[in-house]
Amino acid sequence: MPSLDLLRSLSDEHVLGALIDHQRLTRTELADVTGISKPTVSESVRRLLAAGLVIDTGERTTGRGRSGSYFALSPALPGALVVDIAPDAVTVESVDVRGRVHTRTQRLLTAPTRPARVRRALKAAASEAVADTVARDERTPSLAVVSAADPVDRATGRLVHLPDSPFLIGEFDPVGELRGFVSGEVVVDNDVNWAARAEVGGGDFAYLHLGAGLGCAVVADGVVLRGHGGLAGEVAHVITRDRRGRAVTFTEFFAAAGLRRADSAAVDVEALLRRANAGGRAGAAFRAALGEAVAGALTAVIALADPGEVVVGGEWGSDPVVLEAARSALAAAPRTVTLRAPSCTLEPALVGARAHAVAMLRRDLVATLR
Repeated sequence: MPSLDLLRSLSDEHVLGALIDHQRLTRTELADVTGISKPTVSESVRRLLAAGLVIDTGERTTGRGRSGSYFALSPALPGALVVDIAPDAVTVESVDVRGRVHTRTQRLLTAPTRPARVRRALKAAASEAVADTVARDERTPSLAVVSAADPVDRATGRLVHLPDSPFLIGEFDPVGELRGFVSGEVVVDNDVNWAARAEVGGGDFAYLHLGAGLGCAVVADGVVLRGHGGLAGEVAHVITRDRRGRAVTFTEFFAAAGLRRADSAAVDVEALLRRANAGGRAGAAFRAALGEAVAGALTAVIALADPGEVVVGGEWGSDPVVLEAARSALAAAPRTVTLRAPSCTLEPALVGARAHAVAMLRRDLVATLR
């Protein structure tokens, strides 16, 4: 039989959850939303008020009958920082437990870049976001979730430099850099993994990111597989075919085609899209070669991960012409799956990281009741 303390904790959790999902509620409305009796709701509200998690807004219901007080989440509850370290900018958001973005600040970068430049940009953006939070009489953020356009060491959260890295030249430690800005945990993962988490439905799929950088996330039973060191899905060095049918690494295809940015391993997205959408025989030949190269990388992913489908995103990956070229080439492979464009197209990595930050805030808030 459940203990009295456990029953109280569960009641408090349901009431707190209702107040997270609604701006304000009376005791009667809380009872309706949670399905808990009014006396039990009243006791729960009393405990949450005493704990400082809930406030009486001072507002009262109007109309006939006895007036009721409106209750809401305490505005002093800690929020989180959501950080996106991308090739072109470092973006930092301050979010609350409802997922509302209170502050968004950004510092521009140019790729390739080095750790010192990223460090300065991150500290400047994080300082601005935290200063705004304190100015609004809120607590220091309790945690941070970081999306990075680079491989991430699973054990340490450091950004790892691999050969032909299109963005960061050297290693970088977001966990260490953000420790002074948050009171608790810092979670780091690469941008493709976060973009995959932003997709609706979960299940078993792969997310192939084709942009200035190349990456892949493998999702099994709704969980992103990170691998022993966090490098699962790094497809830049899988073997595919170039325009002459020779075996090359995926990243070498773009070097051979003259589609890398100057002084960088990053793909020149604008040049690629111009060639992919060009008319005539040259355009058709390039589309066929590009489709073969993408299909070669996908063949490796399909053979090893057995996804139900592949989501193809990124600045050029979800272009309709590119996607159709990949479909055509993959159709000739021994094993094939459905290819589709992402359902989340606006800042998918940031969307995924933000959702995880909110889930962590809710988890920590509920944990205070136990």
